[in-house]
Amino acid sequence: VDFKVEADGTVFATRELRIPSEQVAFTVTAWDRQTAERWDAVVRLLVAQPSSTHPAHKPQKGTQSAALDTSQPPKDMLLPWPQHQSANGLRRQKRDWVIPPINVPENSRGPFPQQLVRIRSDKDNDIPIRYSITGVGADQPPMEVFSIDSMSGRMYVTRPMDREERASYHLRAHAVDMNGNKVENPIDLYIYVIDMNDNRPEFINQVYNGSVDEGSKPGTYVMTVTANDADDSTTANGMVRYRIVTQTPQSPSQNMFTINSETGDIVTVAAGLDREKVQQYTVIIQATDMEGNLNYGLSNTATAIITVTDVNDNPPEFTASTAVDYELNRAFMLTVMVSNQAPLASGIQMSFQSTAGVTISVMDINEAPYFPSNHKLIRLEEGVPTGTVLTTFSAVDPDRFMQQAVRYSKLSDPANWLHVNATNGQITAAAVLDRESVYIKDNVYEATFLAADNGIPPASGTGTLQIYLIDINDNAPELLPKEAQICEKPGLNAINITAADADVDPNIGPYVFELPFVPATVRKNWTITRLNGDYAQLSLRILYLEAGVYDVPIIVTDSGNPPLSNTSIIKVKVCPCDENGDCTTIGAVAAAGLGTSAIVAILVCIVILLTMVLLFVVWMKRREKERHTKQLLIDPEDDVRDNILKYDEEGGGEEDQDYDLSQLQQPEAMEHVLSKAPGVRRVDERPVGAEPQYPVRPAVPHPGDIGDFISEGLRAADNDPTAPPYDSLLVFDYEGSGSTAGSVSSLNSSSSGDQDYDYLNDWGPRFKKLADMYGGGEED
Repeated sequence: VDFKVEADGTVFATRELRIPSEQVAFTVTAWDRQTAERWDAVVRLLVAQPSSTHPAHKPQKGTQSAALDTSQPPKDMLLPWPQHQSANGLRRQKRDWVIPPINVPENSRGPFPQQLVRIRSDKDNDIPIRYSITGVGADQPPMEVFSIDSMSGRMYVTRPMDREERASYHLRAHAVDMNGNKVENPIDLYIYVIDMNDNRPEFINQVYNGSVDEGSKPGTYVMTVTANDADDSTTANGMVRYRIVTQTPQSPSQNMFTINSETGDIVTVAAGLDREKVQQYTVIIQATDMEGNLNYGLSNTATAIITVTDVNDNPPEFTASTAVDYELNRAFMLTVMVSNQAPLASGIQMSFQSTAGVTISVMDINEAPYFPSNHKLIRLEEGVPTGTVLTTFSAVDPDRFMQQAVRYSKLSDPANWLHVNATNGQITAAAVLDRESVYIKDNVYEATFLAADNGIPPASGTGTLQIYLIDINDNAPELLPKEAQICEKPGLNAINITAADADVDPNIGPYVFELPFVPATVRKNWTITRLNGDYAQLSLRILYLEAGVYDVPIIVTDSGNPPLSNTSIIKVKVCPCDENGDCTTIGAVAAAGLGTSAIVAILVCIVILLTMVLLFVVWMKRREKERHTKQLLIDPEDDVRDNILKYDEEGGGEEDQDYDLSQLQQPEAMEHVLSKAPGVRRVDERPVGAEPQYPVRPAVPHPGDIGDFISEGLRAADNDPTAPPYDSLLVFDYEGSGSTAGSVSSLNSSSSGDQDYDYLNDWGPRFKKLADMYGGGEED
């Protein structure tokens, strides 16, 4: 190691060195142990020339020169004074320092005073030292732009700087003891104000007038427009570029002209200029700094009016083959000559022709008034006060010899913004003209007026007035979206914010996004970063923010002159997120404003409710199954199939029936049925044949066998041809008059005396009585 540096910044050689003819360079590093900030300085050593002398502010040969990048000055950058004496008391060659310039950005938002550097003498370890600064900006006008703490040596700037007002300051720093005695030689401090893009280009003229001959070839020069930018022209902040925004009218092409982006020269780019079709073009020119970058640069506009001059490119033509005009000639005097086609005979001394005068009088008729300039285009700024005179749109009445009056009225005024004087055609503003209105198309508002005379019959003409509205900065910007969500921990995601403005360039972006100082929690919890002229990102500043919904105010300012600001509130939902950065379901509920305990309670209630519903459904299913099983397992004695369900049903008399009951009255007559051929039978008689075997019901059925038992019985019944219904007779137990069967008593009397009715005892008490009555031979 050839060189070392001490804690106070002294650089010394560790051994005897032979410096080559070229320079020797090395880097000295300084750092702050508390903030971990670090600064590097390059030190260059040159070969000493004893006889050479140099100004005090330049590095001498054999001395050190330090270069620090201070475009963003550290809060505690130390500028030490050089030492003049070595430790052993011998004088060492004086070392002069070239203090690096201190760069201060203009338009700083503070807070002020803002520290720039710290000046320190190594003698303050031995004696108290007082520091001071002198020069323009300190003790000379403008006063107190810079200040210094006399004890610590910390130097401050006290207010925002403006480079366009003053680009640099030269100060001198002094160090004295408490008695005012100089302890160090003054050192020079150079402060440069760093330019910011805070000035938009300004055109020398707001309206430029130029002309070009009709029929000119492409590339023909028309005019030059110039815009100046007060910012530093050596940086992109002051480099202006031009472009054409609009051309009116867009005939025969929408791009009839082009402009050199650097010089502002306007030339023709297309053929077809024809004065007889388009006499004048209105071209809007835009100048943008930042070398024409529309996202970051500031812009301004001017108007170029290009008149197409006439050349003799049309032969004369009659406007009409015949017609006369009373206002030009009221009468015509004609001389009519008549002559003989054949010559007169020889010797006749008379003229061979004769003439006569003829007078033709022209009768005047009423002609319609007309507007000489139709369409008429005027330009003015939007927002002019009500009652402002805009223009006079008057018509001409060709009937000069008629004493007629022309009166004006509106035919079309979509927004009802205009008022016309009925007598002279003066147009005034009846309301505030707004360029952002829906009635504006391509910055132009169009209205139609009527001029009518009082002739007989009356005649009228129409004219169109076009008002080109120049934009003013009358709309503050807005932010989108109005609602967003973000994770409760930073770094996972951010909210993209877009600024929008109803105005047009140059009264829109680039925008300035910032958070308000009040309430203090806004800047504590959030930070906003500008991405480009129209976009920014909102993100968390702290490591964790509790889930919930927060109203975050953001101040957005446009680039208008003067600029307009607006505070937009964005509702931000902060929620817990998964590994993909998406809000979890529980997190979304928590972000709605509920605490963790409330969320757990809600979830528990939901689980309990679902459990109760499930238990109720299971209970209902079980109960239905038990009821169904109980019906199938009912005791055979109580089986409804063994009981009589209807009693005392008697049909109508025989005279009400149209079917034959003789077969029921005389059972012995059924013998012939048995002899019928198979497959042929009546529909009202039971078929004869082997009956199918029905399944036998188990004595103690098992619930699982009941379904099979029912299914087998149903299948057997469906295949049983003898099972009812086998006829259409639905009325039974008929007892009518004249029946040979008789009643129960007569049936009993006609039957053999040994008829057995004991089976009625099994039917219950009521039938037991009948069994006793008929079984015992007693009569009813």
